[in-house]
Amino acid sequence: MSTLTVDTVQNGRIRKVDSSASVHDLGEYEISRLLDRPKNLNLDRQRSFDERSLTDVPSGLSPHPLSRPDVFCRAFDNADSLYSPGKPSGYNSPTSQYGHGMAFEPHPMIGEAWDSLRRSMVCFRGQPVGTIAALDNSEEKLNYDQVFVRDFVPSALAFLMNGEPDIVKNFILKTLRLQSWEKKVDRFHLGAGVMPASFKVLHDPIRNTETLIADFGESAIGRVAPVDSGFWWIILLRAYTKSTGDTSLAEMPECQKGIRLILSLCLSEGFDTFPTLLCADGCCMIDRRMGVYGYPIEIQALFFMALRSAMFLLKQDGPGKELIEQIVKRLHALSYHMRNYFWLDLKQLNDIYRYKTEEYSHTAVNKFNIMPDSLPEWVFDFMPLNGGYFVGNVGPSNMDFRWFCLGNCVAILSSLATHEQSTAIMDLIESRWGELVGEMPLKVCYPAIENHEWRIVTGCDPKNTRWSYHNAGSWPVLLWLLTAACIKTGRPQIARRAIELAETRLSRDSWPEYYDGKVGRFIGKQARKNQTWSIAGYLVAKMLLEDPSHLGMISIEEDKQLKPVLKRSASWTF
Repeated sequence: MSTLTVDTVQNGRIRKVDSSASVHDLGEYEISRLLDRPKNLNLDRQRSFDERSLTDVPSGLSPHPLSRPDVFCRAFDNADSLYSPGKPSGYNSPTSQYGHGMAFEPHPMIGEAWDSLRRSMVCFRGQPVGTIAALDNSEEKLNYDQVFVRDFVPSALAFLMNGEPDIVKNFILKTLRLQSWEKKVDRFHLGAGVMPASFKVLHDPIRNTETLIADFGESAIGRVAPVDSGFWWIILLRAYTKSTGDTSLAEMPECQKGIRLILSLCLSEGFDTFPTLLCADGCCMIDRRMGVYGYPIEIQALFFMALRSAMFLLKQDGPGKELIEQIVKRLHALSYHMRNYFWLDLKQLNDIYRYKTEEYSHTAVNKFNIMPDSLPEWVFDFMPLNGGYFVGNVGPSNMDFRWFCLGNCVAILSSLATHEQSTAIMDLIESRWGELVGEMPLKVCYPAIENHEWRIVTGCDPKNTRWSYHNAGSWPVLLWLLTAACIKTGRPQIARRAIELAETRLSRDSWPEYYDGKVGRFIGKQARKNQTWSIAGYLVAKMLLEDPSHLGMISIEEDKQLKPVLKRSASWTF
């Protein structure tokens, strides 16, 4: 491996705005009052696609002008266009000041969490470039001493919200340079746009040198490339730009090229008949064999959010303009496909229960030939009267009815889910609190697979036994995604309840990676302690509740041009 040197750009400016109100002081439907204060926008470019209609691009897709969503969220109708300034949230000081001179004593865990997060920081040639996965010296390190792209996201958001963007900027630039490396598994070369799953800084005390070593999947379990890394990188670049108001980083030719390389892997033409991405098992947070191969909801939701983020970041000239036209077409197809074919509620469940099979021609109602007998028994009791969710996977004669937390939360934040669907997802979480939250937030998926099915699906994986790890284990890191989704849908009380539940044990248990058991009662049998993203996820959740304007970093408004037509002919009904 070669040694990398990156010159960081230091001409970005950070502006501060007062952001003193807290969700703790508000009623369920009063958060919108926060939006009455002035909003600083430090974006000199033309309106981004986050703030424009998709019809502003000359794609010929729709002649109708876009009006703003009526009320996507009663509290955060304009959350995406907020300038989130990365104002320090007061968590480095004994107290946080709220509006009207009121002082709030932060939870004792906050100081401990910040200390742990700072100890996890990794430096390369004197500059912080990320945080390692875990600081657990009681176990063999394996790859937990590396900086993972997906793991760093909550850490990055915590630093941005606390007004410390430098480490995020350095991380973005370092991983961008790693993208340009030759990527080879055995004799096969990976695509130029693939981002690393992780990297590590090697110190040579004899020569007094530091070298970066990256893993693009060639060292991973199962040798699978990380499909989600590139999407998280784009999403994080948008969060940095939104937080700081500094557009110079995203506008660097290298960053523009990096975005184009990532998306070229996804938008290239092939044999696909669906707008979704076909993926191998183990290509995302669930990085082991767990039956998510095909079209997993996590990847599709992240793909959608990365496309929306790219619309904000790409320059509107040359190769950027051509790519934007491709993105617009894909977004229309992807949103329609996901909102119709992946969505499950009581009515849709009943429709599938009554499906006819072996239908042929374009008039088929059961388009994917889903067998009603494949409906699992648990789903009938799990589905509430008012509620719904995006299922785990949909493909030819295959529908994975499992609930996956990350994919559904990202669907809300990216506005892949409509207003009605977002509300239904939150209704489901409230109705099935005991199953999805239990004693420790939050189930990565539900329910667990076990017995003969476990042997077939996981290959008898001893780490993914029932109610453990990726097989319906409880992951505290998911708190930040739940909190963001709750705030966007105007229901912060759900997040507050989950955070208070986590605070009863997380610190006492030394910040485990995950919990085991049907209700998350036991520390995971192979869980690392002092897991960085468990720590960072908690901090981000707390800061979002303290200052909901931070939501603008990670939330994108709904575009009505992507909203599905409610009345369709039978030939277009799933």
